[in-house]
Amino acid sequence: MTTIVLAEQVQADFERIFDFLFEYAPDTTVTRIQEIVAAIDILQTSPKIGRPIALGQRELVISRGGGYLALYRYDPINDIAYVLAVKSQHEQDHKK
Repeated sequence: MTTIVLAEQVQADFERIFDFLFEYAPDTTVTRIQEIVAAIDILQTSPKIGRPIALGQRELVISRGGGYLALYRYDPINDIAYVLAVKSQHEQDHKK
């Protein structure tokens, strides 16, 4: 099973997403965050599921939490998926 490692930035991403959701959809905030986390957990069994993008990175489209993307890099030698960022599909800077 692939190990998932979250970059420090991901905590700030989740805080920003939580704050936004809590402001506009407080009744569903926790459920939507859980759906985003569950989607990222899929990388444990399917680390190549995301579409390839520049610099060896991959992009996991997360439709169930409200339209988010997880940017990650998969290291097949060590079987580790490094999650670099989680962003709304509407954010312009999601490909860093």
